[in-house]
Amino acid sequence: MPLKFFLSFLSLSPAFFKLLLTNSFQYRLKPIQNFSKHPSLSPIQENGFLILPSQTLIIDFEGWLLRSSSTFPYFIVLAFEACSFLRALLLLIIYPLVCCLNSEAGLKLMVMACFFGARKEKFKVAGAVLSKLFMESVAEEGFKVVIKGRRRVGVSKMPKIMVESFLKEYLDIEVVIGRELKEFCGFYTGLMERGQEEVMMWSNGGEVLGFGCYGEDHHNVFSYCKEVHRISEAEKRMWHPLHRENIPKSLIFHDGRIAFLPTPAATLAMFIWLPFGATLSIFRHINGMFFPYYISFLIGALTGMVYKQSKPAAQTKLHQQVAFQPKPICGRLYICNHRTLLDPLYISACLNKQVTAVVYSLSRVSEFLSPIKTARLTRNKEEDREKMKKLLEQGDLVICPEGTTCREPYLLRFSPLFAELADEITPVALTAEGTMFYGTTACGFKWLDSFYFLMNPWPKYVVQLLEETSVVSDNGKRHSPCEMANRVQREIGRCLGFKCTTLTRKDKYQMLAGNDGVVQEKHNA
Repeated sequence: MPLKFFLSFLSLSPAFFKLLLTNSFQYRLKPIQNFSKHPSLSPIQENGFLILPSQTLIIDFEGWLLRSSSTFPYFIVLAFEACSFLRALLLLIIYPLVCCLNSEAGLKLMVMACFFGARKEKFKVAGAVLSKLFMESVAEEGFKVVIKGRRRVGVSKMPKIMVESFLKEYLDIEVVIGRELKEFCGFYTGLMERGQEEVMMWSNGGEVLGFGCYGEDHHNVFSYCKEVHRISEAEKRMWHPLHRENIPKSLIFHDGRIAFLPTPAATLAMFIWLPFGATLSIFRHINGMFFPYYISFLIGALTGMVYKQSKPAAQTKLHQQVAFQPKPICGRLYICNHRTLLDPLYISACLNKQVTAVVYSLSRVSEFLSPIKTARLTRNKEEDREKMKKLLEQGDLVICPEGTTCREPYLLRFSPLFAELADEITPVALTAEGTMFYGTTACGFKWLDSFYFLMNPWPKYVVQLLEETSVVSDNGKRHSPCEMANRVQREIGRCLGFKCTTLTRKDKYQMLAGNDGVVQEKHNA
């Protein structure tokens, strides 16, 4: 919304706002120099990109690396995830006032609204929540310049806690300079102070180059630069997102509920949608609990749910024959990748019959709402094997051997225990998509997972039943459990186009939550 509209709406003149709200703190930098005036210091141009010698680079994170210098989306995500729904709503309400301030005063107001009175420990997940948004906002052209430098120093006007882990872990930036947040008795006061600026040790007497954006308040470390190269916001908007294959470290795990870039307009749309989405999610739960599959999926389609399934021809014929035969002595074993808690339910719908799902940790609420039978595992190998064998004797069984969900196109290591249960295994490839909310969490309340997923306007699930795989080789010898687990993982990965990894549930929770993935009962209630 244009600035003049807000000013006219508030019946206040621009001059009054400028006099009242202008921040007197400004950085004093050396005059910006142009590369063309100093040929001896100029980088070499190659294919339109700067090829830098072994200088130290000082990079303005928002001004150079991100395709948009607006910091509002990152504060709104942090307020929503680390604080509360009301804190995020407050930040959205005061955003028109932020637009009326200069960049420094507006930043301080957003920091105050986001951090004031919040516990410091709640913001330990900042890196896990913001990494995905940062990665999608990094520009390909800006990053190609950064990786040419031998030493890299990242500078941000945002609090250091928000950007440090991303810049160091994913972009290989050695030093991060940002604002420190003042705290009192473990609570943030919402005030910022300068961070340490010992950057001369990285130059070692060499040339220091800076990269930023026009119109941005630069950090005073740019005074060390012999050259500062700037780009305009209009030019940055023409830059392209960073391709996944060019990222120094793959982003496999991230947390948080918001699945889109929450610009002011998109955030407003989300808050408008929330009452309707919550009502719709409850209706979709009731629909799935009490109606047969052929009715519930028809009703679900009318409410915006998208469901697709595919079966191999032999598998389809086999199920049609089994439908007219007596109940088999032993059920079938279905092995699937894990996307959300609803995986076994959609497999059951694809088969058009009830199955049993085994889980490692499930909230009491999710267990109560589940229309199919669920059984808890103990993480004791012998006990879990015996329990799954008994369940398989009673009927079809669905197992997610990854042990936890993964949002990105990667497969975690498959636990080999399932390969000891049956001679025939049916792999199932699953994909789940939500345009507004993620239906998984590592640090939040897990009992809300399915509610968030079904709050999406158009939640989408695709179920692909693959050809049956035999555990017994042609010579009658059983494959080893580890070999079988790797084979099933590769088969599902090949079908989905996902990369197979050796990461485990423990790795995920150590990265995102700082624990081994043991879910506390208070989070399950």
